Amino acid sequence: MKQYVIGLISGTSVDGIDAALVELSGSTQDLRVALLAGATYPYPEALRSQILSVCEGAALTMTEFAQLDEAIAQVFAQAAIAIQAGQPTATLIGSHGQTVFHRPPGSTGESQSLSALPSQLGYSLQLGRGALMAHLTGITTINNFRAADIAAGGQGAPLVSPVDVCLLSHPIYHRCVQNIGGIGNVTFLPAIDSEFRQTKPILGWDTGPGNALLDLAVHRLSQGKLTFDRNGDWAAQGTPCQMLVQQWLQQDYFQQPPPKSTGRELFGEAYLETCLADAASHTLAPADILATLTELTAASIAQSYDAFLPQRPDQVLLCGGGSHNLYLKQRIQANLDQAVVLTTDEAGLNSDFKEAIAFAVLAYWRNCGIPGNLPEVTGAQKSVLLGDIHLVS
Repeated sequence: MKQYVIGLISGTSVDGIDAALVELSGSTQDLRVALLAGATYPYPEALRSQILSVCEGAALTMTEFAQLDEAIAQVFAQAAIAIQAGQPTATLIGSHGQTVFHRPPGSTGESQSLSALPSQLGYSLQLGRGALMAHLTGITTINNFRAADIAAGGQGAPLVSPVDVCLLSHPIYHRCVQNIGGIGNVTFLPAIDSEFRQTKPILGWDTGPGNALLDLAVHRLSQGKLTFDRNGDWAAQGTPCQMLVQQWLQQDYFQQPPPKSTGRELFGEAYLETCLADAASHTLAPADILATLTELTAASIAQSYDAFLPQRPDQVLLCGGGSHNLYLKQRIQANLDQAVVLTTDEAGLNSDFKEAIAFAVLAYWRNCGIPGNLPEVTGAQKSVLLGDIHLVS
């Protein structure tokens, strides 16, 4: 039986709320997804600025925290209402919310030291109250998807991997689905046999910085006039400093084996300050700095594939905002030689709204009583139901 579900997410770039209205049917191996509408709704600038400040560690009173949580819920609810214009009415919302803090298991939250106690559970906070969204939209809302996986010992990320398995596995090609938001994450999809069984283990992890450092650098280098490098045109005018890239790739996170996850807590303003200080010692021009940061994203992706995959993929399917950065795409292709770098659009799944579609699917699975995590990806001890259900009273 088909169901109309809305998926909502704002990623670590805090660009705005991606909303997808999808028609869903089936369960897992027979899952069928049709995107009916997709749109991105920008945050009000003051709200976006506050979110970015909190992500960088700005202190909040409990009153301010509650107001921020409510403000995010309100704009998410507005996006859910807007995406249904002229479309069938949804009966379910899956809202990822806005991540403002992510601490992987074993991390202190002060840093991502690999020597921290491995027994410590992770913690991840996404704002945007589900109960308020259900009230404002009149639609049952599921949110807080990461908590159950973390409680089971997992990273709480990446969560889109099981959806990738269902929608993007291929009978011939070993594929990597590489999302490039503020942070990059990958799902390795081995070729499947005639009974829809993977021929090698499914793997996934956060690869490191996606657009986060680039966007911060563009804002800084343009004196606040720009928020991102459209098509990578500015970076394409520069020359990457390979010596710096190799230096930055020695950072602990890149050496850590999966399962692993990260966020702005590591790859944020403080990390950029270090990169800019390093660049100053090499007297790099602004375009060279952007080219070098772009190369870090591309090279960290390739290095992680070589370090942690059983083999290089035949195809890399890009999605997320970074899939529009043509220079970044070229550098990923250059770093992965034999692999063919495409977008998920070319495999039949919208690359701009794939993450929003995934959270619609995760909500649908939660409503059907189907576990939504992949323990082999997140490191959880078992498969669990993901998300808190908020019914309409």
